[in-house]
Amino acid sequence: MPVTHFPTFLTLCRCAGAVALALTAQPGLAQISSKALMQELCGNPTPDVTALAQHPEIINFYLENDLVSGSDSDYTNGIKVSWVSANLKDYIHDPCLPVWVRTLNRAFESVHPGQYSSRNMVVTAGQAMYTPSDKKATGIVANERPYAGWLYLGLGYNARNARQMDTVEVNLGMVGPASLAEQSQDFIHNLRGIERFNGWSNQLHNELGLQMVAERKNKIWISENKSGPKFDAISHYGVSLGNVATYANAGLELRAGSRLPDDFGTAPIRPASDSNAPLAEGAASRRLADHALHAFVALDARAVVRDIFLDGNTFGDSHSVAKKNLVGDASAGLAWHWPGGKLTYAYYMLSKEYQTQSKLHRYGSLTLSLEY
Repeated sequence: MPVTHFPTFLTLCRCAGAVALALTAQPGLAQISSKALMQELCGNPTPDVTALAQHPEIINFYLENDLVSGSDSDYTNGIKVSWVSANLKDYIHDPCLPVWVRTLNRAFESVHPGQYSSRNMVVTAGQAMYTPSDKKATGIVANERPYAGWLYLGLGYNARNARQMDTVEVNLGMVGPASLAEQSQDFIHNLRGIERFNGWSNQLHNELGLQMVAERKNKIWISENKSGPKFDAISHYGVSLGNVATYANAGLELRAGSRLPDDFGTAPIRPASDSNAPLAEGAASRRLADHALHAFVALDARAVVRDIFLDGNTFGDSHSVAKKNLVGDASAGLAWHWPGGKLTYAYYMLSKEYQTQSKLHRYGSLTLSLEY
């Protein structure tokens, strides 16, 4: 289901049933109000489900590119769109919610067996591309990473308490020509009058990619300052399994600003990165309710077992390089939020990811989050 259609699915479900009944009933039934029809079809929704309308969804638009560092190589571009639902605390009980969604929510409740104040779902779609630095070479660039693309869909589930959020996410997609990375890069380069890369014929072969991720974020410190700047510190640690990426990671983010949003920090395009958490129990009706600016710095370290974009295809021969098993990144940025939205810019510096890499890699990240 398209991401943009999902937030209205519950309403469509109820309305469709009401229309069908009205068309097949006796004429007198047409006088019954739509509200009465919905109550007859679906029963009275619980107060918590009705209250979800007060808690808007969020849609995030991510763009990452190394243009800001003057390079055009390694992880050179990433885009992602994600939809973050309203609180789903009681969605498994609403008879008008599609059965497959209620079944899915029950399954993820078993993944998150603890006591949480609220939960939500995250649906993502994204693309990433990787290239060597030598764009003129038509053959394999032996000492540099392979050409590769990754096109994927993801489903995640967040569960939170006041200071903790747990995330489980599954990404499924294609690596190789089916990722359309070559076409995407050529389109942008043609549009901007930039020289094309000549070696895409050497990219990784088509391979179905699967990545399963679990991550926990904790607000380990919140300043008690009643007036003036606010501060907090958010830790995270997790694990990823799959033929696309297998690793364990951990990190920390520090934030300071006039007001801090009720979320769990800022992250680049990666699984479990959508930190727009479900609203805490008893919280106001919006996550982004004030005008405010805050700054942040963050670190993430990873112990890498597998990285298909360096190790090459899982099945069959392909170009590969000797990866480093311990890598990390550091970032700094600014986020401005207003009632209903947030704009974030971050600058990332990555450690060397493979043995023959000549220098550290840098890229910029821009994220727009909108409530609706």
